[in-house]
Amino acid sequence: MKHGLLTKALSIVGTVLVWFPLAATLLTGLVGSIARQRLRVDWLMPAELGLFAVVGGGLLVWAALRARAERGLICGSLGAAVALVVGGQALAVVTGLASGEREPVGWPWALVLASLAGYVLALAALGIGGVRLVRSVLRRGAAQQ
Repeated sequence: MKHGLLTKALSIVGTVLVWFPLAATLLTGLVGSIARQRLRVDWLMPAELGLFAVVGGGLLVWAALRARAERGLICGSLGAAVALVVGGQALAVVTGLASGEREPVGWPWALVLASLAGYVLALAALGIGGVRLVRSVLRRGAAQQ
């Protein structure tokens, strides 16, 4: 098991990158809602900032493999997040929702929204896995000193 500086850095940076899309969405939603005095949240923002999450998830996978900890949660939630966001986008393109050819109603719209909600939940699970990995790596690193 490797709990050196590289593993600690990978897990910390990966966790921050994974949480960034969710935190940015909540922060801008809070500020926008206060400024306009009504609920204003860009619910597509977590997917738009998904590159941060994918890079962070890759770093977490690398750190989890090095530390031999939280591999199932991290790999599973990253795979689910990628599959859900790509699948939802593909469905939106195929059905014409992405181009505006079709109105956002009915079962295609519901499936696209459900895939986006699933993506956000998978991203949160990945972030939780990252936090657990950071705690594990830091705890084990402190015990080795």
